[in-house]
Amino acid sequence: MSWQMVAHPEVEQDIAEAALWYEARQPGLGTEFVEEVMHVWDALLENPFLNSRRHPQKNIRWRYSQRFPYRVVYEIFEKEQTVVIAAVLHAARHHRHWQSRVE
Repeated sequence: MSWQMVAHPEVEQDIAEAALWYEARQPGLGTEFVEEVMHVWDALLENPFLNSRRHPQKNIRWRYSQRFPYRVVYEIFEKEQTVVIAAVLHAARHHRHWQSRVE
């Protein structure tokens, strides 16, 4: 099964802001953060169903990175075989930060 991935426009800003924050703390750490997010995305393309459903009506799920306290919030559209990334947010951020991004 071949999955495709689409990201909301705000996701790029989510990643850039976090990477800049990490880079300011330690040179190279921002790049490592971006690489970790890409690793999570690769895993989602292999099997987006590994993570539990987090929304009662929608197929919203999230996956945490292994090294950084961030989660990738995504929605699965099975018929289209598409994973839509809604947000990449710090694990402590409230749901309202990504809920407006899903239909």
